[in-house]
Amino acid sequence: MGSGIRFGVEEEFLVVDPVSRAVVPEAAAVVGLARERLGDRVAGEITKIQVETRTEPCHDLDKLHGQLVGARAEVAAAAAAQGLRVVATGTPVLGQVVPPPITEGPRQDRGNATFRGLHDEVCVCAVHVHVELPDRDRAVLVSNHLRPYLPTLIALAANSPYWAGRDTGYASWRTISWGRWPVAGPPPYLTCAAQYDELVGTLLDAGALVDTGTIFWDVRPSAHKPTLEVRVADVPVTAEESALLAALVRGLVVAVLPAVDAGDPGPVVPAELLRLAYWRAARDGLGGDGVEVATGRLAPATVLARRLLEVARPALAGDELTRVTGWLDRLVGGGDGAARQRRAAGDGGLRAVVDHLIAQTAPAAGGPEG
Repeated sequence: MGSGIRFGVEEEFLVVDPVSRAVVPEAAAVVGLARERLGDRVAGEITKIQVETRTEPCHDLDKLHGQLVGARAEVAAAAAAQGLRVVATGTPVLGQVVPPPITEGPRQDRGNATFRGLHDEVCVCAVHVHVELPDRDRAVLVSNHLRPYLPTLIALAANSPYWAGRDTGYASWRTISWGRWPVAGPPPYLTCAAQYDELVGTLLDAGALVDTGTIFWDVRPSAHKPTLEVRVADVPVTAEESALLAALVRGLVVAVLPAVDAGDPGPVVPAELLRLAYWRAARDGLGGDGVEVATGRLAPATVLARRLLEVARPALAGDELTRVTGWLDRLVGGGDGAARQRRAAGDGGLRAVVDHLIAQTAPAAGGPEG
């Protein structure tokens, strides 16, 4: 069962002004106050607009969900104490963010020198799921097996339709924006950790990385933890959706491990079909059709989501399966985060979108101010 393997989640949020509803570069103040309760489970990010939280490694889905809810509440309370709010969205809805205010430091300076104009749109927020997998050879092969499911995970968590005041026409604009980086998108198909390390060395020598922390593939063996990190999705609007995504990811990992241990290196997915599936998932989210990467045919994204759950099902314990199934039903019925943002916009424009995000990110926190 999945409960035998620990997992954890990192979530990224944007700091906003509750009056203007625009993002503001006040993350350091929010992090400083939230650290009094969360310790090293809260940190800053590459821009001064972003805050990151993380759970502890958990065996139990209920504990993981509780930590997500608790961390959101603490960060929201820290923000509210300073007249600010935090929102869970993959991209900023309102505010001047090109270029964003980058956090100062020698590493950030190297990043500016290396990536240049790419940093102009680096203000994006994702959710990262870590699954305990200390054997790096197994982690690389599991990554191969996960590649066909990545577009469906994008669709499930699609939550970035707006960029700085305009509707992009996409459900996950973060996916499109992030895909321009030299080491981003779906991970390469590799056969062992030594091949992975050799490729990373080549990328470092070529100047495509600042360090191993700037390997932004959507699945990667963590550079600092004994985990496989899946970082493909927008940060979801709610803690419930982040817990759902984490449970599905861990379930997929556990489900494919027997094939990995039997010597199966994973299916070879044509790069052009995987790229197509990414684009379609980013454009249409859960409300449209996705691409079956094995065939290139279209299928409703909700059908692909149900198929993903069927793969993960054997790795979900009884209570976990009930909870995950209920969460997925609620997500399918209510629409992905992008659809809900657009419904809010239809009711009151982009300011109403930010109000919706404030209310859903941490429901117990304060709301907007006028």
